[in-house]
Amino acid sequence: MNKKIKKLIVLSTCATAGIYCINRILNYTATFRNLVKDKNGNYYEWKNGKIYYTVSGAGSPILLIHDLHPASSSIEWTKILKKLEKNHMVYTIDLLGCGRSEKPGITYTNYLFVQLINDFIKEVIKEKTILIATGKSSSFSIMADIMNTDNFKKVIVINPESFSSLAKQPTKKNLLYKRILDFPIFGTFCYNIEMHENNISKLFRKQYYSNQSLVSTNIEDMYFESAHIGAGKGRHLLSSIRSNYTNVNIGHAIPKIKNLCIVTSRELSDNIKVIDEYTRSNDDIEVASISKSKYLPQLEVPEKLFEVLNMFMEK
Repeated sequence: MNKKIKKLIVLSTCATAGIYCINRILNYTATFRNLVKDKNGNYYEWKNGKIYYTVSGAGSPILLIHDLHPASSSIEWTKILKKLEKNHMVYTIDLLGCGRSEKPGITYTNYLFVQLINDFIKEVIKEKTILIATGKSSSFSIMADIMNTDNFKKVIVINPESFSSLAKQPTKKNLLYKRILDFPIFGTFCYNIEMHENNISKLFRKQYYSNQSLVSTNIEDMYFESAHIGAGKGRHLLSSIRSNYTNVNIGHAIPKIKNLCIVTSRELSDNIKVIDEYTRSNDDIEVASISKSKYLPQLEVPEKLFEVLNMFMEK
């Protein structure tokens, strides 16, 4: 072996060791405060991994499904939970790959989450449920209803994705990105860069909230910590989302659904176009709009969202 090859091997080994150390430091600094605790919850032993959930209140059941993002968790519902539990038994879950739930190194698909929702209702809630879901979780929540209507009283989705966005399928470029992100050390490093606290803050201030002055640094910190629970294992979910494995073309399913309600935020640029897609496919869909909010009205304007949800649930 010549000197150049030996030198390259030594440099590569040192670089890998350095990246590994950086990953460990980043993970520690992200989670040492233990903001996202699990002491008030339970774990559902699902076939694909442990699912963290909480249950509170009394009355007819509601299941809250947070947005599908590696930094998201049931923390999303913090500001509205107490309002809902006054008249309902409210269940929240951290989706597989998110928050306090297990984060296995698998490919996450839309159908995987369809199964999770229906299994959780069947085995934990055990009765017909009102399901409320956000953003990227809307598609598999709708498909769960289509595949097992006996589980649902009503499905309410908040700012669902457009049909065209959900129709995107994995490409060769996507698959290359997925392979890179799934690598243990380098993939974790790339994930840590993407889930840096500055990028989480940008999400809140540019996409999640309309009024930046309402953004809570405590909530931002909890999202940041949630993304890093599991020492970078959230990268498997991120790679699946970015590679379009969590998409499903729901255009054919929307005309079949009978109990769908949509909440849309007026400050989202494409909200009118998206709602038009859904209502043209099924004119039985009920729609309500909320002003002065963006992607996460449950955190930005919880009182307004609660009023709309109550209106839908009382019908």
